[in-house]
This record gives sequence, structure tokens and C-alpha cells, in this order.
Amino acid sequence: QVQLVESGGGSVQAGGSLRLSCTVSGAPYMRECIAWFRQTLGKEREGIASIYTSGNSTTYGASVSGRFTVSQDYAADRVFLHMNDLAIEDTAMYYCAATPIVGVLVGDSCSIAYAGKYRFWGQGAEVTVSS
Repeated sequence: QVQLVESGGGSVQAGGSLRLSCTVSGAPYMRECIAWFRQTLGKEREGIASIYTSGNSTTYGASVSGRFTVSQDYAADRVFLHMNDLAIEDTAMYYCAATPIVGVLVGDSCSIAYAGKYRFWGQGAEVTVSS
């Protein structure tokens, strides 16, 4: 089994920055793709970033590209989401998710198109951006 624990959520004013952390445990081959999704009430989960932990390649959704960065501390089993220039529309519950590469790895990138392809999920971290 893979377990994920998010931390670092909170409230920030528009234009500010936050960093989310995801601490991951479990067999490495079961969590080679790690992604961040977010969800607001009444909407489907939106894939916003992923990292292929073995190759370190990253993928971003259009809504966050250029503002958010995903990185990892491989030795510490932690993945980070650095969020800059936050906007009110970024207010959401943010989830860290992990899965093996089968069916998710496209080339050397982990797809974020379908939340359902990710097997393991954290409990979520709330991010609130105010004006």
C-alpha cells in the first residue's frame, strides 16, 4: 500500500505564494507517478501537475503552467507543489495522488488527464486565496 500525507495548505492573499508538501510511503514501484489534483465544490477533480519520480520529468495543466512548479526530494520521499502568483480561482482542496506507471506514463510524463487512473490519494490540503 501507498500512503500520502499533504501539508502546507492555508490562506493567502491574491498574488501570494504557498508550498504544499506530500510525504509518500510504500513500495517505490507503486508510486512512480505522483500528481497534484484540486477540487472545488460541485466540480470534478482537476489535474494540475505531476512528476515522474524515476525520471524527474514534470507535467502541468494549462491553468497553472508558469505559476506552479512540482518538485521532489527523492531521498526524503517528499513531493512539493510550489504555487506562485495565486489567484482567487486557485481556491480549492488540493490532493496528492500516486500510482504505478502502467496506463499513466505517456512517453516520460505522467498523465494528469484522468484522476481515476491514480490509485492512492492523500486526505487533501485546503488552499484559500482571498482578494
